[in-house]
Amino acid sequence: MLQKFDEKALNAIPTGVALLQDPALNKGTAFTEAERDRLHLRGLLPPHVSTLEQQLGRVLENFRRKPSDLEKYINLRALHDRNETLFFRVLMENPDEMMPIVYTPTVGLACQRYTHIFQRPRGIFVSATDRGRVADVLANWPRRSDVRIIVVSDGERILGLGDLGANGMGIPVGKLSLYTACAGVHPSACLPVLLDAGTNNSELLDDPLYIGLHQPRVRGEAYDALVEEFVSAASELFPGVVIQFEDFASQNAFRLLRKYRDRIPTFNDDIQGTAAVTLAGILSALRVTGGALGEQTLLFQGAGEAATGIADLVVEAMVAKGLDKAKARNRCWLFDSKGLVIGGRNDLAEHKRPYAHDHAPTGTLLDAVKALRPTAIIGVAAVGGAFTEDVVRTMASLNKRPIVFALSNPTSKAECTATQAYRWSDGRALFACGSPFDPVTLDGRTHVPRQGNNSYIFPGVGLGVIASGASRVTDEMFMAAANELAAQVHDDDLRQGSLYPPLSKIRDVSAHIAAATAAVAYRRGLARGAAPANLLDAVRAQMYEPRYGTYAA
Repeated sequence: MLQKFDEKALNAIPTGVALLQDPALNKGTAFTEAERDRLHLRGLLPPHVSTLEQQLGRVLENFRRKPSDLEKYINLRALHDRNETLFFRVLMENPDEMMPIVYTPTVGLACQRYTHIFQRPRGIFVSATDRGRVADVLANWPRRSDVRIIVVSDGERILGLGDLGANGMGIPVGKLSLYTACAGVHPSACLPVLLDAGTNNSELLDDPLYIGLHQPRVRGEAYDALVEEFVSAASELFPGVVIQFEDFASQNAFRLLRKYRDRIPTFNDDIQGTAAVTLAGILSALRVTGGALGEQTLLFQGAGEAATGIADLVVEAMVAKGLDKAKARNRCWLFDSKGLVIGGRNDLAEHKRPYAHDHAPTGTLLDAVKALRPTAIIGVAAVGGAFTEDVVRTMASLNKRPIVFALSNPTSKAECTATQAYRWSDGRALFACGSPFDPVTLDGRTHVPRQGNNSYIFPGVGLGVIASGASRVTDEMFMAAANELAAQVHDDDLRQGSLYPPLSKIRDVSAHIAAATAAVAYRRGLARGAAPANLLDAVRAQMYEPRYGTYAA
């Protein structure tokens, strides 16, 4: 249904060039004859009135002509900056083609080059020099009453690429694009924020074009005070806003999550979203192997926020199935840069200690696989090529259907490729990846790997929290999301080796996850008001559809 504006609303709409420069209202060549007259656009546009479908065709033609993924990214960002409706229509109708450009893996390269491809600001930059006036900075955002969700990063751990400082703004912008494309959260409800606390990346500091603060990172009390001022100001200016922390370094990610999770509706996608999407993939894989979750032994290549977040949620899922918590933790092992995480080590950060089990020191991942005999190996440390042929073949010798999840991104950081996983396991691996890989044909059978991408989880969770008005975001919500995502995987998917649903169904998947999330909020007394009779229908009714409004009769 087209949005129609009453006379008062029409009078508030900008006209002429100002309207064409407003991406939220601009329709480009799709303005009708009557609208061109009323809004003083006559002559400012070519005479042909295009349909949205014709505009879509033009965008796709130009997009597909671009010589590289980075050029395609720049092309889409420019479209977003001039015509928001058309941008989201392109994304929603072509998710398989667009999502790897808007988000992983291309967004990693875009963040690395952000300073040099910067064209137009998007979102809010809050810097360490804004201490004492962060509320004033946030108040500069237009349509403040619309904001329902903020994705914020300090740019210190962008994907597997490290400290990219203010260039990390590409992550909040990309994540919020997926909130709209995947879950129908209205674009005006989304606010990207970059906390610029400086950077320790010498290349950026030496680059005269770098867009962020040219100073080392602020640490300690000054850093905490900046984050606290931001959280307090955001919560006051945007009442009930959901704050998603994104790509913070481990030493801050866990600490900030613990500090704020019982105070405001907040979550850390690297910890909780990654955990939920990985648990869903494991549950899908177990439908093939026939094994019980509590019987699995998981070995993580990595021991940071992603690894321990996954382990924590897997443990809770095992406990929910009746396993003792200590025994469940003993089913999860971490492997970091210094080898197997074991009890005898005195160099362990707090988040690793629950998984420091009694075992002899083990210095290589291959030796750890041989010693622990895991049913699943999960790569989340951004160590490209960590799953060597020997590692995968050993997994295949220990398991009829080895579970191999190479989840690090961008693609250069993947622990192995889909082709390697299938070939080295003689086609028996149950594989998921962090970056997209093409189908692999081996011995006459085609395997279709799918990404264990957080975009299956966080948009639906966020929509569920917004729709229910939840005052908190809980681990139970992520457990519900994981179970719901696994339930959306059909037998036909599993037969071709796909542990996740196709991206073409992402909006329906997100709606189901939002309903499951909202159900937890209502059940636990965290929601606003009474639960609707049909949560799924209520959620779907709130989902944005990218269609042009009507500005004149």
